[in-house]
Amino acid sequence: MMLVLGLVGFTMLMLVLEWIRADMVALLVVVVIGLTGLIPSDRVFNGFAGNAVIAIIAIMIMGAGLDRAGVLSLTANFVMRMARGVESRLGVVINLVTSLFSAVIPSQALAALMIPVTSRLAARTGVPISRLLLPMAFCILTATNTTLIANSPLIVLNDLIASANANLPAGAHTIPKFGLFSVTPVGLVLALTGVAFFYFFTAKLLPEREDERLKVTPGRTESYFADTYGIVGETAELTVTAESPLVGMSIGEVEQLYGAPLILAIKSGTEARMAPPADHVIWVGSVLGVLGPREQLNQFANNQLCKLSPRMRQLGELFNPTRAGISEAVIPPSSRFIKQNVGELRLRKRYGISVLAVNRGDQVFRDDVRSVSLRAGDTLVLHSSWRDLSLASEDKDLVVVTDIPKEEQRPGKIWQAVGFFVLAKCLALFTHLDLSVAMMTGAIGMLLTGVLNMDEAYKAINWKTIFVTACLIPLGWSMDATGTAAWVAQEVLQHLGEASPWVLQACLAILTLLFSQVMSNVGATVMMVPIAISVAVATGGNPSAYALIVAVSSSNTFLLSSGHPALMMVAGPGGYRAKDFLRVGIPLTLLVLAITLVVINLMFR
Repeated sequence: MMLVLGLVGFTMLMLVLEWIRADMVALLVVVVIGLTGLIPSDRVFNGFAGNAVIAIIAIMIMGAGLDRAGVLSLTANFVMRMARGVESRLGVVINLVTSLFSAVIPSQALAALMIPVTSRLAARTGVPISRLLLPMAFCILTATNTTLIANSPLIVLNDLIASANANLPAGAHTIPKFGLFSVTPVGLVLALTGVAFFYFFTAKLLPEREDERLKVTPGRTESYFADTYGIVGETAELTVTAESPLVGMSIGEVEQLYGAPLILAIKSGTEARMAPPADHVIWVGSVLGVLGPREQLNQFANNQLCKLSPRMRQLGELFNPTRAGISEAVIPPSSRFIKQNVGELRLRKRYGISVLAVNRGDQVFRDDVRSVSLRAGDTLVLHSSWRDLSLASEDKDLVVVTDIPKEEQRPGKIWQAVGFFVLAKCLALFTHLDLSVAMMTGAIGMLLTGVLNMDEAYKAINWKTIFVTACLIPLGWSMDATGTAAWVAQEVLQHLGEASPWVLQACLAILTLLFSQVMSNVGATVMMVPIAISVAVATGGNPSAYALIVAVSSSNTFLLSSGHPALMMVAGPGGYRAKDFLRVGIPLTLLVLAITLVVINLMFR
């Protein structure tokens, strides 16, 4: 028991401090569990083959298939028709549609899909995006408990219940597993609560600020990037003459010169390319596509003996707005770019993308961008061709939040995508198949019919989430097997005395949601569900109700932007500050907590 408590404390500390990656922490924990024999060695890695993990993998693949078939673009057009440009109606429709998708698509993936959709709608209607993104993200979290499909804590719940059943005291009734729609009553009420909350209180809780940069919708407009990031000026061509000192210098060396503009493209001979890498050498006759104020460009051209042309004669095709432009992208929590400097990523050489600025909260880094170490939630200002940006975003290391022009990749496969998605749900609902088998049936159907190929399916899977989930499940098993959960439950009951079931449930829910603010919701669920079940057994309560309260409360993470990946992804594009999350999150947290307790107790009375 001491060893298990030590592992729990270590896991919490590492997930909060982030000294070690979350997936590495989880893998370390599961290895220690195996080495110390807390559970039999042949069960240590069973989490990877568990029903929960396989179901999550299949759901991620199907979500990518729906996106690839263009379902989200059709959604944007539908929202546009329904809202008719009215702000209050636009917010309600976006939140309703988001809540609907949240029941079947994992929250982080849904946020990545909906941010560009919301950006497009804001651009078309002129509604400030800061009034749309935060409600949309919060509605993802309030509606994610509608089914057992999209919410990892709920999917993990059945595996934890199976472990608890194996360690129940003699005479205790076996805890039944939850079905696909067993949680729908509480999830539906919470989803409607989220939509209604923002319909009545968005204007009061998210007032339109006087900060001009938040009144402009992110897009390819010069005014937005000038007001937000100080990226001002116009594009022009610099032709390098034989007398120019730039001859023989690399792009990186030129960028270090005093007064150098942003170099976005180069043409040497007949070869033209966007975002030339830092080691690309400039020769006589090279044409540079640059961005900067007119006076700065004139002065730089005179100093470096170059010919300046304000018209894009030779690079005009590259700078065509239908083919290239400036965009914004967010670094998601699962990105491999985190803790790496911009220069180390070599985005220009690898993807043809130039980083113009990095936005982190109230800070904007424009000078020496290459030395900025990236963090989760950072917003990058990029210049690239739309094709290169789309290809780069497929690796899920950055999420493009600007609505960029792109063709739907496989619109002809939309009926196959929707058909197999519905088939998977029907198998889960109307048959006795495990959720993993039902969901994988839909995933393999999409693969066989060409909605996705295998390489795209691999990219759709967030392997960090998979490892964290699969490796932390055995921690929950060890809490049951060693009696740690029962001991903690006894200690809780000693301190709370003769408290009513409502007080016990509220304490468990509050403890869970506080843990979820600073660590993964899966981790909080794995640690708290065994304790909640032990408390229920000791007090004669319904273990199913107590376990469900904990699992639902793990998604009640509205207080901090770092509390959930979906919130981190909207913080930058929406220009939100910590006080915005507290102003909206505190009343919503209390409301969701109260409704969770009432509805679940009504379900299991």
